[in-house]
Order: sequence, then C-alpha cells, then structure tokens
Amino acid sequence: MKRFCLLMLSAFFFAVLPAQAQTPVKKILVLGDSLSAGYNLPADQAFPAVLQAALKARGHNISVINGGVSGDTSTGGLARLDWALGDGGDAVIVELGANDMLRGINPAETEKALDQILSKLAERKLPVLLAGMIAAPGMGKQYEDQFNALYGVLADKYGALFYPFFLDGVANERSLLLSDGMHPNKQGVEEIVRRILPKVTELVDRMGK
Repeated sequence: MKRFCLLMLSAFFFAVLPAQAQTPVKKILVLGDSLSAGYNLPADQAFPAVLQAALKARGHNISVINGGVSGDTSTGGLARLDWALGDGGDAVIVELGANDMLRGINPAETEKALDQILSKLAERKLPVLLAGMIAAPGMGKQYEDQFNALYGVLADKYGALFYPFFLDGVANERSLLLSDGMHPNKQGVEEIVRRILPKVTELVDRMGK
C-alpha cells in the first residue's frame, strides 16, 4: 500500500510539473545604448535588472532582457535587431539616439533607422515603448528642433507608447550621474525606473496574458 501511494504521488508531480514548465515567462527586450545597458555598473544595477525587480514587486513575472550596447547608434540598433530579439521577446523598449546626437549625425538618418526598427517590430506585432532623447545644448536650434521632434512623430506613426526623455529627472543632476556627468549611477537608474514605470506598466498591459 505504501509503495502504491508513493507511485501515485510521483505520477501526480510528473503530471503537474510539465504543465507548469510550459508556462513561458513574458520577455521585454530593452534595445538601447550605454544609458540602458548599465555603463560602469554591476549587472544587477543596470536599468533592465532594476526594472525587472520593480515589475516583480508589482506582481508581474516578466524577464527584462538587457539588449544595450555601449556606443551604439540607432543604425547599430537596427543592424542587430533580429539577433537581439532571437526567437523570443514579447515587447520591446527602444532607447537609442543619444550617440547619434553626440556624434552630430543628421537627425534624418536617426529617424530613418528608428523608423525601420519600429516597422520591423510592427511586422512582428510586438508592443513597443519608445524612449526619446533630447539634444544637448550647443547643437544648434535647427538640429535640436529636428532631433527632439522625431521621437514623437515616430511614436504617433506606429502607435507606440512614448516616454519623451529617457533621462528625465536625471540629466544634469550630479548626484544621480557617474563622474563623467553623462551616465546614470545606481541612484540615477532607480530614478529612471521610478519615472518610466507607469509607461512600462502600460506596455505590460499591451502584452496581454
């Protein structure tokens, strides 16, 4: 009788565990540059890891994939998009353009690359959160106007969620930046996550069940 009960118990666990294992964890890819990749920070202090922890604290079992590459431009992000997505990814946060601006790349080229990224994601029917960037002072009014406006235009074109400035509340705040005055430190990343979280929650809602 004891042996029979053990066999029944084993059969129960083997029947239940595979069903649990078949429930995939939703994934959000962060396609970005050093600002989201966690430049000079431990992996667990980078934006994707901190965002994942914040989502988990709110009951969302979601894996946030770090697809950030330091120094990457929007064109570079486009070139590696398919590789970064791989076979998975249920939604994407696009955070690109800062390096385009710092290198003085024509905003039309940045817009073209981001347009192609969003087009490819639309073809895959993936919900997107586009995180914008603002041109640094000194780029010239014409450049600034053209660069700053392109993100909202693209978000509207593709119906993407839009967060106007990834470094909102962090840029120019020395206590929230590394010594280079450009990249967020641990506290800076936490502030970015706190501010962008409502938009990411909307992204999660668009992912569905």
